[in-house]
Amino acid sequence: MAMIILSLLLAAAFFPLSEAAAAEANPAASDRPAAAPFYAGKTVTLLVGFRRGAAYDLYARLAAKHLGRHIPGSPALVVENSVEAAPKTAERIYRAPPDGTTLAGLIPALYLAQLTGSGAAGFDLAGFTWIGSPTKSHYLLYMRGDAPYKTMKDIRDSSAAPVCGAGEETTTGYYLPRLFEETLGTKFKIVAGFKEGPDVDSAVERGELQCRALTIDGFFSHEPYPTWLRTGFVRILLQTGARRDPRLPGVATLHELMDEYKTPDSSRRLAKLVLASSEFGRPIVGPPGMAPDRAKILRAAYSSAMKDPALVAEAKKENLELNPGSGQELGALAKEVLAQPRDVVERMKKLLGK
Repeated sequence: MAMIILSLLLAAAFFPLSEAAAAEANPAASDRPAAAPFYAGKTVTLLVGFRRGAAYDLYARLAAKHLGRHIPGSPALVVENSVEAAPKTAERIYRAPPDGTTLAGLIPALYLAQLTGSGAAGFDLAGFTWIGSPTKSHYLLYMRGDAPYKTMKDIRDSSAAPVCGAGEETTTGYYLPRLFEETLGTKFKIVAGFKEGPDVDSAVERGELQCRALTIDGFFSHEPYPTWLRTGFVRILLQTGARRDPRLPGVATLHELMDEYKTPDSSRRLAKLVLASSEFGRPIVGPPGMAPDRAKILRAAYSSAMKDPALVAEAKKENLELNPGSGQELGALAKEVLAQPRDVVERMKKLLGK
């Protein structure tokens, strides 16, 4: 009998029971429920520092509507709008609990503020947990159709500078005209301090301003821009991509004009740094210190959501261009743009009026 028992024990050691047989042998173990995913029953809040209906908000809501079903546990996602200066949103998400239940949509040019020292106290861009971006959007400059500037050469040759509107220094409306001054020799009068982009547009409608710089995707995503372009209320003078956007085939690129005006290499390096913001797009980030497995879940879910046929169809319907970037790419880009030579940073400080 002892020999039979010993043989059975040896067989069990070398030939484990199947899951079904194990369950039959130990019913109590099979009754234990699998651990529920972390996100089951939870709500993920997505902070957006813009009013509802702005381009950043539209992209955030597009992600929020579809992202949850790609996260194990299918959490609810809510967008929390709070119109505020961009560094404030960055500081809020930087201090948020790193458990993966609070995310934020950031403007891409915050690295400009950090490099100049104006945002370093409240956040470190390289420290964020980068989740992904729905698009990589280049920029354009629009001008009122009744303004006497039909090309960038007209601005360069004019004794009177066109009046452009902007928000804070980290907004495209401010730093892009300054970049054009540095690279093309144009001159602009910039009226800064507007709370949001639509406030600038309203001033353009009233005739108080003549121009504004913003993203190409933002321009084509919602009114009044498509109507303005169609009716001739505005014209587009410049775009910043390496190649012309298919929607703007007749508009020169900054690179084309820099070649025409023989812009020196030092100014081209400055342009490369400033325009890196277009590679960030409209990124979504989490706080620093998020557990690697939690970050991996969110990044994978975001990437999957961006390919979801329902999201793609909705983006097409709403004229929201999709050209996603991964969290890993964005994190690497953040470290790259912050590692700039002193001379380039000093020129950028001058460009931003620091």
